[in-house]
Amino acid sequence: MAASALVRLGAVFLLFAAQVACEYGMVHVVSEIAVPRGKDYCILYNPQWAHLPHDLGKASLLQLGDWSSSLLCSPSDLPAGGFSNQIPLVARGNCTFYEKVRLAQGSGARGLLVVSKEKLVPPGGNKTQYEEIGIPVALLSYKDMLDIFRSFGHKVRVALYAPSEPVLDYNMVIIFIMAVGTVALGGYWAGSRDVKKRYMKHKRDDGPEKQEDEAVDVTPVMICVFVVMCCSMLVLLYYFYDHLVYVIIGIFCLASSTGLYSCLAPCVRRLPCCGCRVPDNSLPYFHKRPQARMLLLALFCVAISVVWGIFRNEDQWAWVLQDALGIAFCLYMLKTIRLPTFKACTLLLLVLFIYDVFFVFITPFLTKSGNSIMVEVATGPSDSATHEKLPMVLKVPRLNSSPLALCDRPFSLLGFGDILVPGLLVAYCHRFDVQVQSSRVYFVASTIAYGIGLLVTFVALALMQRGQPALLYLVPCMLVTSFAIALWRRELGAFWTGSGFAKDLPQSPWAPADSPQPPRDSDGPCPQQPPGEEQAKGPLSTEQPPEPSASEEEGAAGPAQEPRSRAPSAPECVGQDPASPSPTTQPGISA
Repeated sequence: MAASALVRLGAVFLLFAAQVACEYGMVHVVSEIAVPRGKDYCILYNPQWAHLPHDLGKASLLQLGDWSSSLLCSPSDLPAGGFSNQIPLVARGNCTFYEKVRLAQGSGARGLLVVSKEKLVPPGGNKTQYEEIGIPVALLSYKDMLDIFRSFGHKVRVALYAPSEPVLDYNMVIIFIMAVGTVALGGYWAGSRDVKKRYMKHKRDDGPEKQEDEAVDVTPVMICVFVVMCCSMLVLLYYFYDHLVYVIIGIFCLASSTGLYSCLAPCVRRLPCCGCRVPDNSLPYFHKRPQARMLLLALFCVAISVVWGIFRNEDQWAWVLQDALGIAFCLYMLKTIRLPTFKACTLLLLVLFIYDVFFVFITPFLTKSGNSIMVEVATGPSDSATHEKLPMVLKVPRLNSSPLALCDRPFSLLGFGDILVPGLLVAYCHRFDVQVQSSRVYFVASTIAYGIGLLVTFVALALMQRGQPALLYLVPCMLVTSFAIALWRRELGAFWTGSGFAKDLPQSPWAPADSPQPPRDSDGPCPQQPPGEEQAKGPLSTEQPPEPSASEEEGAAGPAQEPRSRAPSAPECVGQDPASPSPTTQPGISA
């Protein structure tokens, strides 16, 4: 009995899944006069009326009868010759779908297309009515009908079919590579930059303008405020989407152009050209006399952002710019925001874990429409008047030809939060790796854990065929992995509290083994020694006055020609008074 019940339950589940997967279909349109390449349009049909073939080659190519001015609700609406061997196109309204399709089938129609100016809904009816009808009936949008007649004329042939949906689209591979690559690169960059700054006493200067950005340490209070702001903004977007979506688009343009500038600036500074500075002036920002190449870079980044903002709805290519700007934005945020302890990482990830699950799985029980607030906002409400989409996602068009790609979700999406939040943990792991000299075992393990969690998310998406909260799978994978590595290496206490980060270590990973001084930036001034280190460094400089320090030789553009003649610059730099001017020339320093 139990086995029989399970079998029946499984059959019902498979039947329900098949109906849901086959609600979307395609109508293939070709012209009767010319023979250009045909085009597919989205249709919404009910498989209980009649099934559609899965292959276009097995579908009959029939003449489309343009009766869009008729409602086909009474026999008087039928043409004199009927619909012999045709697929009539009629308007929606005034009667049920059953009445329309019954009249069409009785007049010899091989199918029925109902044009709708409203949102497409599956045509339904009673169970007894399904048994009477043997031709397919589907809804076509009014916009698609106008495009058909504009592109092919009124003498066209159509074929109705519904290809099977692939289990997983190939665009998931592209999203996986972009997401894992961004997390790995951002975590490595942020960790290396943060650790290097711990050995520097001053930020890097390029003349009068400061080039490095100060990192922001995240506190528990900031985490709570951030989560409250996220919840409030999500709810506001759900109720006032058409008004706030343009605010989000503007913020994205500004933030993404800043992120792109931050990512490209280190490369542009290495260029040998356009290094001249603007003349002295009193204009805002320009009074710092920025370099010409940095101004050109800023104009380029703003131009890219403006181009995307203007052509953001061009589905053919605008998604490439959006993904590039989004990756730059994520890298910039990973470089700027810093979690100081694993305790802070755990708090942030667990709070956002609850936030993600609540707004995806719990809110459908709280909304009148029964839809998830998170999915509605991410994909754009179906009743939105602007039809705008939020840009805070990585998006890649579906590569498989399917009704789902043509009708409902032409893009696969991954939110920036699913990259930034795990990326902050990866950055912390890399910083801890460098400090305890663990050969980046925490960084590699956390990056692999992120990739595994993302793969589990894709599998859940394919099995459930609905939007998934990625943090539901990413957070356990990454937290458990990081915790296990720290426990295995017996460093859990230091890893939890961040006590492995010493403020002043005797040895820098960027300096050679025989260097007694911390490294300094090649473009910045000489670091000043704290009071506790002046006496320790003094005897060393007096014992070896002729030889320049190793830290001064590091980062040099070329070897010094006369090191002994320039040796006095070394003790002069180490013991330099803060009020005294810095030397005008330094050996081997690259511009």
